Amino acid sequence: QVQLTESGGGSVQSGGALRLSCVSSGYAHGAYSLGWFRQLPGEEREGVAAANGDGTFTYAEAAKGRFTLSQDNAKNTLYLQMNNLKPEDTAIYYCAARPGIIRNSLVLSDYNFWGQGTQVTVSS
Repeated sequence: QVQLTESGGGSVQSGGALRLSCVSSGYAHGAYSLGWFRQLPGEEREGVAAANGDGTFTYAEAAKGRFTLSQDNAKNTLYLQMNNLKPEDTAIYYCAARPGIIRNSLVLSDYNFWGQGTQVTVSS
């Protein structure tokens, strides 16, 4: 059973930074790849960034230049470093897993497993 646990959310002022962590378990290395999504108040969940499974990453337009993914395979952890945060980044951030055979995806329906989410609030 794939399990995903997010942490690192919180409240910051505009221009601040946060680092989210997603610890994964329950699958063999390479069987699944991870991504980050967010759900803004009153809106549908949207992709933020994803690990492609080959050491590279895919970013949504809203994340490019401000957000950076990294991963520690020894700790089964995917990190999302978010810099220069803006009030419009306020959302619940979710870690999700998709089958490893699906590359470079930020498509919601490609992801089978989800974490419980972590709240990020950015004040102006």
